[in-house]
Amino acid sequence: MKDFNNKVAVITGGASGVGRSLAFALGQRGAKIVVGDVDSKAMAQVAQDLGAAGIAAIVEHCDVTAVDSLTALARAAEKAFGGIDLVFANAGIGAGETGAMWDYSEKDWQWCLNVNVWGVINSIRAFMPRLVASGREAHFVVTGSGNGAYVILPDAPIYTASKAAVHAITENLHYQVQAAGLPVKVSALFPGPHVVDTGLFNSGRVRPDALKKEGVQGNQSGINSVDDMKRMAAEYGIELKTTHPDEVAAMAVRGLEQDAFWLLATTPETDAKIRARADMILTRATPVPAMVG
Repeated sequence: MKDFNNKVAVITGGASGVGRSLAFALGQRGAKIVVGDVDSKAMAQVAQDLGAAGIAAIVEHCDVTAVDSLTALARAAEKAFGGIDLVFANAGIGAGETGAMWDYSEKDWQWCLNVNVWGVINSIRAFMPRLVASGREAHFVVTGSGNGAYVILPDAPIYTASKAAVHAITENLHYQVQAAGLPVKVSALFPGPHVVDTGLFNSGRVRPDALKKEGVQGNQSGINSVDDMKRMAAEYGIELKTTHPDEVAAMAVRGLEQDAFWLLATTPETDAKIRARADMILTRATPVPAMVG
């Protein structure tokens, strides 16, 4: 997709982080933006900021754990702008788990899988029929994570499991679309190459009441922001590098212009970890835990 002018882009989780940056990156190229989110404070801010930038946009409440909510978002996009050209299944959270996997709260598992996995499934169900029926060139982009898709970082098993599932779903969707000869392109977006400075570590701000844990405030890991993560890494003598969401959005747009499946930026260290994992499987070596890089 070389020209985003007057294209309609729907972005779940679009009020903050990578979603917000995608909204501005595409809006500045002439796209009409539809933001879906559950964070009312961030929604009000992004609506104000998009308007101030002269970007045609609507911002709607959308809970990706409910397919009806996503269907309503699709209808709002069609009503406002007449159609849909790009969909970013971008909403995601981190459960903030810590300690032994067998001690995790069932509520952490439910919340993370509901948003990260079922959010993607529900987005496919709500939007793919519309993109296919339009018969026009379109893109369906899923935000995944290298943690789960190509390496395993054992400090966040729930998140890792969710993103492993997300990538399997994304790649299978890509194969099905290709096999059917459809004009919809599927892409897998991996924010990076370093830890992305977003509100992922403060996901508790949007945790539903039904899945809150009694007596628990913030993440049990003690990491509620990228700054917390930097401080913790520094205690072990590690300088944690970060990536701004705007860099991720710029990388994604460049990839979409090339109809790329892999919207992915890596470092030499990350590439080495991917090769080491592949070699481990091929040589049947016993796994050893990877470190954040």
